[in-house]
Amino acid sequence: MDGSNMNPAGASRSKAHVLRTGTTTLGMVVKDAVILASDKRATEGFFIASKTADKIHAVSKSVAMTIAGSVADAQYLIDLITAEARLYELQTGKRPPVNTVVKILANELYRSKYPYPYEVQHVVGGVDNEGSKLYDVGGDGSILKETYTSTGSGSRFAYGVLEDGYKEGLSIEEGVDLAKKAVMAAISRDVFTGNGVDVFIITSDGIEKKSFGTRN
Repeated sequence: MDGSNMNPAGASRSKAHVLRTGTTTLGMVVKDAVILASDKRATEGFFIASKTADKIHAVSKSVAMTIAGSVADAQYLIDLITAEARLYELQTGKRPPVNTVVKILANELYRSKYPYPYEVQHVVGGVDNEGSKLYDVGGDGSILKETYTSTGSGSRFAYGVLEDGYKEGLSIEEGVDLAKKAVMAAISRDVFTGNGVDVFIITSDGIEKKSFGTRN
């Protein structure tokens, strides 16, 4: 891809001025829940554009997704998927299954793959009638079901912690602690990751957010 591209609306933009999340995001399935976590830094090249970026977003009462890549592309997709999830709920009277949310997102990404793809990668997690589910959704619309995963520039460091500490049946508290450690490991090594950790705990009852400073 060359030095400029187009957004979904067709407006050109220079890559040098595209706001990006950097980033380290991750997700894991634990007992009766899904944990999503991310750092707080957004960058423009090597400039830290924000120290308070929100990289995890609820799209329904029991499904949330992380963002990595172009902030503008990711925000557009978050708004789109949130609206589609709400429409599903209004039409059916039920919360959308995690698989449905993932498929809507993947279809939009695949539809736009040529000639101007979204510059994003998402982790989608949630709980429905079939249990806790976690998916890695690529910018091309690819879908990978996972028990744990990480995306972004710091993912190589986060994976080291996840590979060592993850096991099936972790409690929510153990999952939150492991997620925090994994993002902190990325913060200590990746210049595009930093400024704190957000953790979302997704259960059948809803979504709870916790935040931690780099000194916690």
